[in-house]
Amino acid sequence: MNGKEKHPEHEPYILPDITLQKVHEAMQEDVTGLVELFKVLSDPVRIHILKALEVQELCVCVLVEITDYKHSALSYHLKLLKEEGLVESTRNKNFQIYCLTDLGRSLLKAIKRAFDQ
Repeated sequence: MNGKEKHPEHEPYILPDITLQKVHEAMQEDVTGLVELFKVLSDPVRIHILKALEVQELCVCVLVEITDYKHSALSYHLKLLKEEGLVESTRNKNFQIYCLTDLGRSLLKAIKRAFDQ
């Protein structure tokens, strides 16, 4: 070979206009909510809280007892999970009881399926 090799011509990658339009629309969508959800899920403490609540609805006092976290720290994490609609709480006498919402439960199931845990 003399250094001036000919490269075979490749056909251009062509998409139908409707597909290009759909891709463009997808790239323009507001994903702020999804980004916020992933931020909340990026902390292992919050994932552990979700997994614990999957077993049983719990009071913060139980989470404090079984972890090294302070009540205020756990309350903060629960607040973020609640703001994203993953957990909800009800008052039972002197206790605030937290449980998974349908969204929280569905999300954990989807994660388990995706990672086969």
